[in-house]
Amino acid sequence: MTGKVYLIGAGPGDPELLTLKAYRLLKQADVVLYDRLVGQEIIELIPETAEKMYVGKAKSLHSLPQEDINSLLAEKAQQGHQVVRLKGGDPFIFGRGGEELEELIEEGVPFEVVPGVTAAAGCAAYAGIPLTHRDYAQSVRFLTGHLKDGTTDLPWEELVHPAQTLVIYMGLTGLQDISQSLLKFGMSATMPVAVVEKGTSKSQRVFTSTISEVYQVATDNEVKSPALLIIGEVVTLQDKLAWYGKY
Repeated sequence: MTGKVYLIGAGPGDPELLTLKAYRLLKQADVVLYDRLVGQEIIELIPETAEKMYVGKAKSLHSLPQEDINSLLAEKAQQGHQVVRLKGGDPFIFGRGGEELEELIEEGVPFEVVPGVTAAAGCAAYAGIPLTHRDYAQSVRFLTGHLKDGTTDLPWEELVHPAQTLVIYMGLTGLQDISQSLLKFGMSATMPVAVVEKGTSKSQRVFTSTISEVYQVATDNEVKSPALLIIGEVVTLQDKLAWYGKY
């Protein structure tokens, strides 16, 4: 009898940001395939009886190719297991969740998707930065700083826009290119930027700067991945609204 795959978003790190549904399904799992960005405290919630499989990816270093992960999900479910595919953040926002489900559909494997708190929402909230604000930004745009071909070739002209917040996932490696490109296409050199390292975790660090200086600030402070970039006037509120670790 075929089992089922649950594609679950684990959120950006804080285990208490797991949804009730995610927690329940995790506790019932026979097999759990988890990513590099899933917090250690969440990994510790996996039952001892479950088969745990690390399938994480770092830049240019994959424990398993994506195609093999897709096949493994289908194979474990076809063996009758309740399989949890656990991803950091939300599986449908730069999480490649859609690619994995396409394989399951081809194999006739049933599945459910459990959304998670995406890094943009979670890290911004824990950094004290509202992504939208009536006085500063009426729109927000999510982007990835690491495209499939390894470049950071984004639609720069569209990104230099007033009253808009940019949130760039996986932007640390290409930070210098990103900042220089935005400046080249007309962004003010004094545009506020925040770099949120390990957001929502106990190790969270937040650095605010400007688009012209952010690369140097990140370098001087030895910022490491995972790190999220938030660009826009809303960043000016960070000093006033920062709460995590203060209260």
